[in-house]
Amino acid sequence: MDIRIIAIGQKMPAWVDQACEQYRNRVTGQCALKFQSLPAKKRGKSANMARIIREEGSSLLMAVPPKSHTIALEREGKVIDSKKLATVLEGCLMEGLGLVFLIGGPEGLSDDCQQQADEVWSLSALTMAHPVARVVLAEQIYRAWSMLNNLPYHR
Repeated sequence: MDIRIIAIGQKMPAWVDQACEQYRNRVTGQCALKFQSLPAKKRGKSANMARIIREEGSSLLMAVPPKSHTIALEREGKVIDSKKLATVLEGCLMEGLGLVFLIGGPEGLSDDCQQQADEVWSLSALTMAHPVARVVLAEQIYRAWSMLNNLPYHR
């Protein structure tokens, strides 16, 4: 089963890439953690932000593979805990679905992404930088995976 984090923004600091790679390597067996970074649209003083958000949303949605349970990550989404993530991961495994997380650009996700996703979650009530969100999400995916595999990491 593929677990994908599809995010807007390609140039991440080295520490983000290293941390994500560390968690990617830890998720093994029935699951594979994959990262897909899509280019952010150019922003400027006179940029049409509504159009940019729509276009980035379209790019994200086009990258979602078929037969996937899709979770949009948005500040106002439902706050979940690690056990809930493990439950969703287990459900996807049992149903033979991929699990996809969408992370938008600095201004968030398009309405289309939120409406077409199966669920809309928030990683935290705190606002965090998008590179940090990738690392937090990767760690939480590994934590959920370790729960399902009875590993001591989650304790």
